[in-house]
Amino acid sequence: MKRVQQGFTLIEIMVSVAIVGILMAVAIPAYSDYVTRGRLSEAFTALGGAQPAAEQFWSNNRTYVGFDGVSTFPAATANFRYALSAATASSYTLTATGIGKMNGFVYTIDQNGTHATTGSPTGWGVSTSCWVDHKGGACSN
Repeated sequence: MKRVQQGFTLIEIMVSVAIVGILMAVAIPAYSDYVTRGRLSEAFTALGGAQPAAEQFWSNNRTYVGFDGVSTFPAATANFRYALSAATASSYTLTATGIGKMNGFVYTIDQNGTHATTGSPTGWGVSTSCWVDHKGGACSN
């Protein structure tokens, strides 16, 4: 009677583990960047949503002085803090500052609708004309 071999050899298992390891080495950093970009959309949404309120305030009062932005911004979240800075009669800057896992990211928008990335972690880059949302300084807006 002939004996039938069952199971896998050690070599086959080692090759399988090596392939899985290589795939994980590529997938985990890509997934991490994807999650970070998803968190960035929170700041973009909050800044984009607060700007019309500031413009409505100016339309009603012909000044930005007195606009506090508190009612238009969400409360600080696990990822960002929001603030209105430099409000004058004719200008303002709305800022989203990263906290926690998003520490280092700083995005602004002003009365002209100019998007700027004034701070970012190493490898992301900054821009005076867009919100950087990809490593290397690439913008999608």
